[in-house]
Amino acid sequence: MTNLADNLTQTAEQHGDRPAIKLDDLVLTYSELQDGARRVAALLKSKGVGSGDRVGLVMPNVPPFPELFYGALAIGAVVVPMNPLLKGREVKYYLEDSGASIVFAWKDMAEEAGKGASEVGIECVEVGLDFAEVLGQHDPDEEVVDREDDDTVVLLYTSGTTGQPKGAELTHHSMSTNAATSAETLIELTEEDVVMGCLPLFHVFGLTCGLNASILKGSCLTLIPRFDAEKALEIVGRDHVTVFEGVPTMYAGLLHAESADKADMSSLRTCISGGSAMPVEVMKNFEKKFDCIVLEGYGLSETSPVASFNQPGQERKPGSIGTEVRGVEMKVVGDDDENVAQGEVGEIVIKGENVMKGYWGREEDTAEAIKDGWFHTGDLARIDEDGYFFIVDRKKDMIIRGGYNVYPREVEEALYEHESVAEVAVIGIPDDNLGEEVGAAVALKPGEEVSEEDLQAFAKERLAAYKYPRAVWIVDELPKGPTGKILRREVSAPEGRSK
Repeated sequence: MTNLADNLTQTAEQHGDRPAIKLDDLVLTYSELQDGARRVAALLKSKGVGSGDRVGLVMPNVPPFPELFYGALAIGAVVVPMNPLLKGREVKYYLEDSGASIVFAWKDMAEEAGKGASEVGIECVEVGLDFAEVLGQHDPDEEVVDREDDDTVVLLYTSGTTGQPKGAELTHHSMSTNAATSAETLIELTEEDVVMGCLPLFHVFGLTCGLNASILKGSCLTLIPRFDAEKALEIVGRDHVTVFEGVPTMYAGLLHAESADKADMSSLRTCISGGSAMPVEVMKNFEKKFDCIVLEGYGLSETSPVASFNQPGQERKPGSIGTEVRGVEMKVVGDDDENVAQGEVGEIVIKGENVMKGYWGREEDTAEAIKDGWFHTGDLARIDEDGYFFIVDRKKDMIIRGGYNVYPREVEEALYEHESVAEVAVIGIPDDNLGEEVGAAVALKPGEEVSEEDLQAFAKERLAAYKYPRAVWIVDELPKGPTGKILRREVSAPEGRSK
């Protein structure tokens, strides 16, 4: 029997006076966070919400998020975190699909969330700066309901790169163990650490490695409601941040920020990257500028999320996602689900305590994704002689040009070596003769100028003839998802640029 909310109870008993959550001048100690969560539990019970019910959260990174999260967990409810940028029709889908009983929305997002809630016929509770006053009307409820290890704790909706988003059912056991593995063996957190909370808490990376890992070990999580490179640099120096967690575009943003040269990053002891593959050039330049080590890992919503990592005390291989973490097995297989030879490309499959229970209400999708206990990721990779995994690309992103397989990431890595390039997205463009042609959308660093022809020539020098992009176009910025991950599927070539 376990409940993820027990972590907050235990830490509050041991480190009650220590800071738990910080947002600029607002600080919640562990005792205050626990008190807020207990009052949320009472609030939910007063509205008839109970064990197993789904509770929607449409919240940015603000202190009420962890209060609502742990308060809902304490009564045995299931949390459904949502991107606060969702429109009403999208919120409706999440609420309807999950069968949510109630939704809480931050004041700036309450109008759209309210539209979705009204269409489903449930209450939308607006949350603002006066939330402490609202909670003050309820006496703390100290009960933490026992839950089975396999009980669902969070419904985390995947980004829906194919079809409608699906709710990955993460359990008390999968989230508890993954938070413990991340905190103890990967990030090595203690109560003395200050963790940068710029990853969205509604996303599994921020939820597990940021919030849950910090709460487990009594660390302080300092929040940014929405990532801004200049603000992040300011907070690292101001709050003496020791652990920075981010996706590759955040690291690139810090690297190219105007104040980067004079930023005080001396407090950082480790940086964690995940969400998508980090370009080797970005990693090298970041480490050189800020004199710190970046450890890259790998995971998905369906794996709570961490599955592999460049682990402390082991050899670090830039460009690699490391080796399997504690309690997890990973292998690379072909279309026949048999292991491929060392160095050959195949699909990553994962088995272990971190794997989801399934997709909410979707038995067929679950059966297709999890076969004999192995979760099929759709990510292509190879394994080297030391057992390190190297991501090649998404299976669905692979470009087939005239019968040759071209992996977008490989082309992107070549273009990232150009001194003027900030971000790249490589896509396949339909072609009558070859099936697909290789195209590259490029965003330049501030103040840089380079021609599309020069970029194409730069790539041509570094790649086989069938790989280099025949179409290159410069854009102001690339489309990104809620965590800052570049969304290739939303990139399209300008008309007439396929040759």
